[in-house]
This record gives sequence, structure tokens and C-alpha cells, in this order.
Amino acid sequence: MKNIKKHLIWYLVGGLTAGFMLLTAFVLLDPLSKIDREFSEEIQEHHHLVVDLLMKWISAFGYMPASAILVGATALLFLLSGYKKEALFIVLGSLSGLVSTLVKLLVNRPRPAATLVRVLGKTQQQSFPSGHVLFYVVFFGFLVLLMYQLKGLHKNLRIGIAGFSILLIFSVPISRIYLGAHWFTDVLGGFLLGLLCLIALSYAYLNAWKAKT
Repeated sequence: MKNIKKHLIWYLVGGLTAGFMLLTAFVLLDPLSKIDREFSEEIQEHHHLVVDLLMKWISAFGYMPASAILVGATALLFLLSGYKKEALFIVLGSLSGLVSTLVKLLVNRPRPAATLVRVLGKTQQQSFPSGHVLFYVVFFGFLVLLMYQLKGLHKNLRIGIAGFSILLIFSVPISRIYLGAHWFTDVLGGFLLGLLCLIALSYAYLNAWKAKT
């Protein structure tokens, strides 16, 4: 059974890696694809002030220094609660940002121009992949795993944190496109790369957790 699980994990990693590489090649060959433009048009078609504020709030956790404060504060809470290993892995998860930055530099895709989409805020760095989406998948995805593993925490707390985390993971891709910060392929790339980083982080944590128990 253990061997089957390991094989499934490797198949998943292989599939995600292949998918990300193909998507990267597509972006390099067609950096301004019709798919991306049409997707942005559909997302941004029905805009409203309230929706603008909601989408900005969803993305707020991924900007610096908010993201660093969020990681640091969360790690500190776990540390003060006696979960030293969990605090360490939360901090280690933030290293996935280096992966995102490296890929951004290599692909060097420009952000969506204001002449093509409705841009609701200034953005930095290159566009592919979405650093926001990658961060949300890794950070909030790992919180979901911790809420499943740490049975000592109150059930309602675990459900609340896990539910909130899942909501942010699946809403931030829409938020980034709606705000004009990214194309569809950017957020898809961030999601795929984020899953790969999350799998690596979770695998290392679960092995450490088993060794502890």
C-alpha cells in the first residue's frame, strides 16, 4: 500500500511538472494569446465597486509586507502553542517565493497592459507565473494540511481555518485576473507550480511528523 501511494505521488508530480512545462512553452510561444484576452474580458465584463473592493481584499494577503507578516505571525502562533515543527515548515514554505521569482525572470512575460485590460492597481515583477496564486496555494494549502493533522486543536477552529484557506486558494486566481494583474495562463501556472511546492513541503513535513510520532 505504501509503494502504491508513493507511485501515485510520483505520477502526480510528473503530471504537474509536465503540465507546467507545456504551459510555460505555450506562454513563451504566444505571450498574448486569444485565450488569455477572452478570459480576462469575461471576468472583467461585469465589474462593480463592491466587487472591486472584494477582489482587492482577497489579493491583499499576497502583497509585501503583508505576506511576510502573515507568515511570521502564523509561525509565531504555532511556536507559542508548542508546535515548533509546524512553525518551522510554515517559514520554509515561504521559500517557494524564490522559485516563483526565478521562473518570472526566465520567462520574462510582461504584465497585462492597460490598453488591453482594466488594471486596478500597480504591479511589480514579471507576469508568469502568478506569485500571489503560488503563495496562496503553498501557505493556505499547508494550513489545510495542518488542520487535518493536528487533532489536538479545537474542531471548530480547524474547520474554520481550513474552510477560509480553501476559499482564498480558489478565489485568488479570479481576483488576479479581475484586477488586471495577470492573464489566465499566469494564474494557472502559479497554481501548478504552487501545487508542486506544496507537495514537496507536505511530503517533508509528514515524514518529519511520522518520525516524531
